[in-house]
Amino acid sequence: MDEQALLGLNPNADADFRQRALAYFEQLKISQDAWQVCAEALAQSIYSDDHIKFFCFQVLEHQIKFKYSELTEVQQQLIRETLITWLQAQMLNPQPEKTFIRNKAAQVFALLFVTEYLTKWPKFFFDILSVVDLNPRGVDMYLRILMAVDAELVDRDVVHTSEEARRNTLLKDTMREQCIPSLVESWYQILQNYQYNNSELTCQCLEVVGAYVSWIDLSLIANERFINMLLGHMSVEVLREEACDCLFEIVNKGMDPIDKTKLVESLCQVLQSAGLFSIDQEDDVDFLARFSKLVNGMGQALIASWTKLIKNGDMKSAQDTLQAIEAKVSLMLQLLIHEDDDISSNIIGFCYDYLHILKQLSALSDQQKANVEAIMLAVMKKLTYDEEYNFENEGEDEAMFVEYRKQLKLLLDRLAQVSPELLLASVRRVFNTTLQNWQTTRFMEVEVAIRLLYMLAEALPVSHGAHFSGDVTKATALQDMMRTLVTSGVSAYQHTSVTLEFFETVVRYEKFFAVEPQHIPTVLMAFLDHRGLRHTSPKVRSRTAYLFSRFVKSLNKQMNPFIEDVLNRIQDLLELSPPENGYQALLSSDDQLFIYETAGVLIVNSEYSAERKQALMRNLLTPLMEKFKVLLEKLMMAQDEDRQMALADCLNHAVGFASRTSKAFSNKQTVKQCGCSEVYLDCLQTFLPALSCPLQKEVLRSGVRTFLHRMIICLEEEVLPFIPSASEHMLKDCEAKDLQEFIPLINQITAKFKTQVSPFLQQMFMPLLHAIFEVLLLPAEENDQSAALEKQMLRRSYFAFLQTVTGSGMSEVIANQGETFQKYLKFVQKKAILKLKHIFQVQRMWSVCCSLSFKEQWITQILLHRRLVLLFFRSWWSFGEVKMDQ
Repeated sequence: MDEQALLGLNPNADADFRQRALAYFEQLKISQDAWQVCAEALAQSIYSDDHIKFFCFQVLEHQIKFKYSELTEVQQQLIRETLITWLQAQMLNPQPEKTFIRNKAAQVFALLFVTEYLTKWPKFFFDILSVVDLNPRGVDMYLRILMAVDAELVDRDVVHTSEEARRNTLLKDTMREQCIPSLVESWYQILQNYQYNNSELTCQCLEVVGAYVSWIDLSLIANERFINMLLGHMSVEVLREEACDCLFEIVNKGMDPIDKTKLVESLCQVLQSAGLFSIDQEDDVDFLARFSKLVNGMGQALIASWTKLIKNGDMKSAQDTLQAIEAKVSLMLQLLIHEDDDISSNIIGFCYDYLHILKQLSALSDQQKANVEAIMLAVMKKLTYDEEYNFENEGEDEAMFVEYRKQLKLLLDRLAQVSPELLLASVRRVFNTTLQNWQTTRFMEVEVAIRLLYMLAEALPVSHGAHFSGDVTKATALQDMMRTLVTSGVSAYQHTSVTLEFFETVVRYEKFFAVEPQHIPTVLMAFLDHRGLRHTSPKVRSRTAYLFSRFVKSLNKQMNPFIEDVLNRIQDLLELSPPENGYQALLSSDDQLFIYETAGVLIVNSEYSAERKQALMRNLLTPLMEKFKVLLEKLMMAQDEDRQMALADCLNHAVGFASRTSKAFSNKQTVKQCGCSEVYLDCLQTFLPALSCPLQKEVLRSGVRTFLHRMIICLEEEVLPFIPSASEHMLKDCEAKDLQEFIPLINQITAKFKTQVSPFLQQMFMPLLHAIFEVLLLPAEENDQSAALEKQMLRRSYFAFLQTVTGSGMSEVIANQGETFQKYLKFVQKKAILKLKHIFQVQRMWSVCCSLSFKEQWITQILLHRRLVLLFFRSWWSFGEVKMDQ
């Protein structure tokens, strides 16, 4: 072999050597006999370097996987002999091979197994067993090969073709008939020989048993000698985790429900007698996590059996199984309440399914009611944050707890289905007790008390959030808790989690303020002062900005008495922060969007006259317009690119804020009805000059374009005088992305105003097409995928534009372009023929369909436009011919 190339296999080799090694590997893959060199190297242990050995196995792997059928019988026999010789050598070598080499060798063995077992090597496992016997190194390889074979046959993460799936089924069937009993016997011998003196091999063997039990005859494993051995391993510290997993796989195996119940019960009796049902918080948490998974599996297996027995009408056996389930609830609760969340999380499935059973019963016994209450208390406790939770810098542990909380929420929802009255009473008791003394209670207990109230909204669902009407008991309880929440002063608690939960809850139960509106001022002040929008935590301020917007929208007319006071109080939060002032604003620009929208909603939904609304809206938007003019002048003079970018971003924010206020208008409260048209027209006149700014065009155009989209909706035809000038500026020096974003604006105008904008369309049609095809014809590097994608998107936009024009009944706009447009039609025809394999074939077909609709709409002018129609037909016919040829 090329020794110099092999040097590149070392992880510390430089890039050139690594590249050479990669090229050498590719060369060996296509070589006819290179695999023989690698086979010889492995069989004769020519190389001591681990990476070269691994490399040789990779070459053999490729040969078996892709080119095995090309080999002669003699060559195939050579591969078999090579692997067996290598395996024999493992038991004689002074040191075992590295783990990654053993794993790769096992994969190669497994590949050869699936290729030859059914035809040329039916004694595959027997040959391996005869070589390894009970030698520890040989057993290690044997077990690794078994796991690799299982991965090839049943691993659901590997996508198999239908042919491979059929092959794998046949392999498993053949193994069951020919060798599985012998393999199982070998596993038993390995466990018996090594359980006391080689825990690593024992654990490997237990992993193999757990993997194979899902598809072999269960009676081979679920028998007295095997189960007793596995249960014995449960008391050996180094073996019990793998033994747990193995027992879990046995319990998880599909079988007759009565037999399953007997199996689980026999396991439970032995485990209980061994003292494993008494959970100590100080026990090894890794083991308890596995044990919790095992108990969860046993519980769910019993519940599945109960379900089948009920379905089959075997009520006596179902009752026996239900008693077996009930007997496990105490253990389930010990695991659910465990302080380690992994242990608790692993038992949630059993808990959830148990509650589902109780939901189906006509009446609950006293013990079952006690179980429900115990689960409820456990869930409430486990929802609580621990002291180590990092609220300011949430990492992986925090994310895992958030996911765990979601699981607990599902349990709470299921509890509500089983006993809504009990849940409501329990939450009410915890909530009232906690909030009575919130000043001296730990933050996590206060937070979870409010959180439980919040979660009741989904656990006890009602139509349109009407929690405070209908069922008097429930409405009274929720109303009492909400009243306590807003009057207790808990919003002043000095912890971000409590503060956020307070605001989340008052917004969730906004209907409460329709029942007791006297509390609105209290909550508004909490939003507006240091507890909310002026909190020391940016996270709280940001979330509060969004929640405040929702709160104001939900109250609607109830906000009337407070409108001007609120607008005055949020004045400083509306200020546009220029980049040069160095002042750190309380809210980010994204958060300010919500405040501007809130201000707009307050003005528009008020009961003020149109004149007053106009005055308030002008007061809101005039500072933006004034600062916009100043900043635009500064941008025009700025030399430094970073400063240009900062100024452009600030200008873009100003336009975005003005645009966001327009979201407050609706069909019932239009801009015109509110007397605000003049204000927004002034905004247009202020913002449009930015389109002629030669600096930071992409940012400025994007903001103004968005504003125009909003104004087309809000101002309707009043916006039309501004469109030609804006379009002219946006078509200058534009790139593919600019056009992609500009065309939807033209489409919106065309679809909304139709014939009203026909003169405008006539005027800008050819400049737009010219700009589009100018960009499409720009040369681009062959491998520039970004440029290619932008052009594809532009073609899509172009076809959408043609469809919009014709769909709006304005084909005459195109027809009136005359000879000039015919050149572009030829271009379309050419592209439609040459670009059939393009990903946007569908859009090209639209262009052809558009051409047909042109023909239909121009039928009355056919003499005048005969050449144009014929050209369209030729385009269609050519397209069809090429399509059929392909």
